[in-house]
Parts: sequence; C-alpha cells; structure tokens
Amino acid sequence: MKKQDKKPVKELESFGQKLVTDIEKGKNPTIEFSLRSLSNVVYDTKTKTLGLGEKQQQRAFFNVGHAKKFLQTLEIAKISKNLLDVGKHASLRDVFYMAKRTLPSSNINIVDDQVESDKSLEDLELITDCSREQLNINANKMGSVAGNVVIEDSGDSINWAKLGSGGWSIPSNVEDVEFKSVKAKYVIYMEKQAVWERLHEDKFWEKQNCIIVTSQGQTTRGIRRLLQRLNDEYDLPIYVLADFDPWGFYIYSVLKFGSINLAHMSGTMTLQNARFLGVTADDALNYDLKKHFIKFKDVDMTRLKQIADYEWFQKNKDWQRQFKLMKDFGAKLEIQALSSKGITFISEKYLPEKIKKQEFLD
Repeated sequence: MKKQDKKPVKELESFGQKLVTDIEKGKNPTIEFSLRSLSNVVYDTKTKTLGLGEKQQQRAFFNVGHAKKFLQTLEIAKISKNLLDVGKHASLRDVFYMAKRTLPSSNINIVDDQVESDKSLEDLELITDCSREQLNINANKMGSVAGNVVIEDSGDSINWAKLGSGGWSIPSNVEDVEFKSVKAKYVIYMEKQAVWERLHEDKFWEKQNCIIVTSQGQTTRGIRRLLQRLNDEYDLPIYVLADFDPWGFYIYSVLKFGSINLAHMSGTMTLQNARFLGVTADDALNYDLKKHFIKFKDVDMTRLKQIADYEWFQKNKDWQRQFKLMKDFGAKLEIQALSSKGITFISEKYLPEKIKKQEFLD
C-alpha cells in the first residue's frame, strides 16, 4: 500500500475502535463531528475562504432520531474500508447500491436514495478528515484539459497535447496523478465545453503557451483539485472564463472562496489567487454586444442580489460595479455572443488582449 493511502485506513479503524470502546464501557455509541450546516459556515478574512466553525453535532445509536443516520454512516465507512483493503474504487452511484439493502426482519432499507448515502459520505469526510477520493469513492468524470503537459496516471504516460479533439478526460480523483513536465504560463478554466472546444480547435493553448480546462458547468471536485495543484506546485495563475450572469459569477466565487456544501474541504478545494477573466459588463460595451443580451428573469435578479451580498464581495468596488451594471442592464450575456464578432475572435483577439492588458477581476 502506498504511503499516502495509510491515513484513510487508520482513520476508519480509529473511528470503529472508538465505537467499540463505547460499547465495552456500556456507553451509548456516539459519533461526534463538526456541524455541517449554514449556521456553522464562516468566512475567514485572513485566508479568504469559507470554512466550518466550532459547532459540533452528535449522533447516538440509542436515539430514535439518530439511529438511521448513525447506521448509514457506519455502512458507508464499511464500504470504504472494504474498497481500501482491496485497492479498488467505486462511484457514488455504486456506493448507493452497495449500501441499499433491507435490515433483517424488517422492511426498512439502510438507504432509500442516493442523497442519503452521499450525505453520509460527507459526514465521513468530517469524521476521518479524509476526502471521499482518499476513501476510494469517486464522482463521474465531467471535464477536459489540453496543454503542453505530460503526466503519469496509473502507470501510463499521458501527453495532454496529443489526445485529439477530446483532450484528457479529468478523473474525479487526481491525487495520485504525477506531473512529469509542465510547460505553461497560465491556466484558463471555462464553464462551457463548447468554448473549450473552440479554443482547442484553434490550438489556443499551443499558441499562447497555456493550459485550457473545462467542466461543462459547475466545477467538479476533481477539477478544482487539479487547478489547485497546478497553482500550488507550478505557480500557474488561474483565470476563470464564464458567462456574464449571476451563475457565472457564482462559479468563480466557488472556485476562489469555496462553497457552503464543501466548507469542510476548503483547504484542498479553493484557489485564493484565481482571477475572473470574463465575460464582463465592460466587454458588453467595448465589443458592442448589448444586442445579444438575454433579458433577466426574476430568478436571475434574486440570485444577483444574493451574490452581491456575499461577505467577500461586499467591499470589493470592482465587483460591486459589475453587479450594478448587470442590474441596470436587467440582462445577462453568454460567452458565445463573442462568436458574433467572428468564429475565432475569442481565441485571436478577445482573450490575448485581455490577458496582455491584465483586465482581470479579483
């Protein structure tokens, strides 16, 4: 077993031993871990990341309100330990089906839907201080990357510059990926696969000596961790390219400051020096894109107000200016609107000029 794999096994065994000790002492077996709720999420002004506060929660076996969740947590811990013992990985969906069984002499299932097994796994991350990836449980692959980078993954040498039109499919677990060669000045992460395909076909990464990454929407944990590793280990700036809308801004916010759902993982999931590259209100004006505006719905305005009120954006004049302009426009704008200026406009003019002028939002 690899050295880095020992901690999850040790933590799971310690977790189990603590419960055995409770039983041997005639005590009610109890699990205690940080409260994972909005009321316990705090913004650290020093690290500029979201994290969990000091509130704790307990889950006791001999408690009618706790018993089922207690059992679900133990079941997921057992599944993870079995996976680690045989050196295999399972998907979140696999784990759900492995946990879904009926308790003897009853019609009660340990889990009824995947939400329950997923939440138990998140609790187990807190209990063991190990990510689900370290516990050998992975999510689906939902991203692509291209660039002048050579890696070793599961014994295979992979060159991100020579993988055809699809690029390298980013796994949910990138902890054991070893970088052999990284030749790039920066990384551009974009929310839309179609934009990534445009840049890849135009060989933007080769011409501009960079790495291009996409996740087809909200960033996956594997991609966030990959971006963090490239930033930490190779000091590569991370630029975020998203739509000019509240949802694009939220994607950037999650990357840079963390998310409420993953506040307990902020140490390995946030990019404190990420910069927002676009699209901005200024782009809409400078490139005459207002005719491509998409009129706001009530849900868009509500989301914009929520984001503008985030503590990390409240005192940021540059961001508040963007929020105000968006509110005044009463509209949003997609990245693909840049195609109206020419099919290669984004790769030949828009991005090179913005990066050269360092027109970023922090």
